[in-house]
Amino acid sequence: MSATDPSPAPTPATPATPGAAQRLAGALTLLQALVVVGFAGFFAYEIATGATSTVTTAVMSGLLILVFGVGLGLLARGWFRGRDWPRTPTLLWNALLLPVAWSLHDSDRTPVALGVAAVALVSIGAALATPMRRDAGTPDGPDEQDARDTRD
Repeated sequence: MSATDPSPAPTPATPATPGAAQRLAGALTLLQALVVVGFAGFFAYEIATGATSTVTTAVMSGLLILVFGVGLGLLARGWFRGRDWPRTPTLLWNALLLPVAWSLHDSDRTPVALGVAAVALVSIGAALATPMRRDAGTPDGPDEQDARDTRD
């Protein structure tokens, strides 16, 4: 930072107390994580009882679903810690759930479809209602601040 630069020295990021929208987004994301992990558990149950015809497919499906469940759990943790980074992945995940809900409706599972769509839409609304904490003039990360320091 140069002597002519009036901007204050950057302070370390401190976690903010999550607002109502962040808590709602976190709660809904946690709910989704638990449901997805439950589906992974269903695959484990099928493998244990021998109900699956191809064990390899069931194992890989269960592991893939478990990865998504853990990812959603991390998003929920970010929301509950007052972070703003979970916003985009939450929006993307819930936008992808809308075609899933439509597909469930087409499969004559309308009550489940309505539940999935409702959770997705409320989650999208909660994520959009969360305030962004970055100012337009602040750097996105330490690399940009270091680059400015070396130029001055």
